[in-house]
Amino acid sequence: MAVAAALQPPPPNPAPVRGSEDVLDRLVRLMEGDLEACNREIIARMQSPVALIPQLAAHLVAAGGKRLRPLLTLASARLCGYQSGQRHVALAACVEFIHTATLLHDDVVDESNLRRGLASANAVFGNKASVLVGDFLFARAFQLMVADGSLRVLDILSRAAATIAEGEVLQLVTQNDLETTEARYLDVIRGKTAALFEAACEVGAVVADREDAAAPLASYGGSLGIAFQLVDDALDYAAEQATLGKTIGDDFREGKVTMPVLVAYAAGEESERRFWQRTVGEGEIDDGDLAQAMALMARHRAIEATLARAAAFAGEARASLAAFPPSPLRAVMEEVADYTVARVR
Repeated sequence: MAVAAALQPPPPNPAPVRGSEDVLDRLVRLMEGDLEACNREIIARMQSPVALIPQLAAHLVAAGGKRLRPLLTLASARLCGYQSGQRHVALAACVEFIHTATLLHDDVVDESNLRRGLASANAVFGNKASVLVGDFLFARAFQLMVADGSLRVLDILSRAAATIAEGEVLQLVTQNDLETTEARYLDVIRGKTAALFEAACEVGAVVADREDAAAPLASYGGSLGIAFQLVDDALDYAAEQATLGKTIGDDFREGKVTMPVLVAYAAGEESERRFWQRTVGEGEIDDGDLAQAMALMARHRAIEATLARAAAFAGEARASLAAFPPSPLRAVMEEVADYTVARVR
């Protein structure tokens, strides 16, 4: 099967961060059996008599990715002592379907041509197919929630799906708006990114029947997700295109108001603020404007400020795991928090 061939362990990034791949490799090794079972579940649920569905799904899966969200579900369940069952496997697949569906929809909304260094699904198959297959994957996710039979799980994951949509709409509302506050920006990334990280971890506690662990794991996932997105927003201005896997400066061209922009705009002189109003605010971008934006960010250390905020949230994620006794799995999950920030170095 095309999907089965694609669902192999992801290849290393073209320019991996020193030590960062080792962290994810260790997490994968600790969860190896569970992850293989999760991949089998994904393969089975991606099949359809409508050939375009598995073809498009296989294209997206073949682009790689860290499988971080389903890994967090598997790891959270094991951290809570879950041993007797496969619920965590099916729910990890559910989390991956929600994530993949949002990627398909996001690339259409953002008119992206690259995803993880390859042509995006919408660039290959068209916008209509991408949206509809995204809908199919959302439907598969909800089938898995219902099959699990827990109203608590259904509540967590369905709320996350709604929150993701709200975050994306809020980002649309704040687009081109340089009066956006940091608090508003954080609301956007809590919705569009952190909500699924949070839910992915929380359901691990639920399947293990550890309600006492649900809040710490939700806190871990939420803080990790915010740190992850802050770093992604910094990478849009600080990475090489081959490393980032998408076109550098996409956020700038789309008028997205992210933390690096907010920092540079707030610190800028009047002439600099006029530059940001013309480019991000009004969408009038000329040749050389991206280089100028990056120069202004360097002048005001906007990337460093963004990474400092990410590091603070990563620290909060690590601290949340203090609720659990020391173990090799806890140690790797703590290192994953560090990895989220180290990606940019």
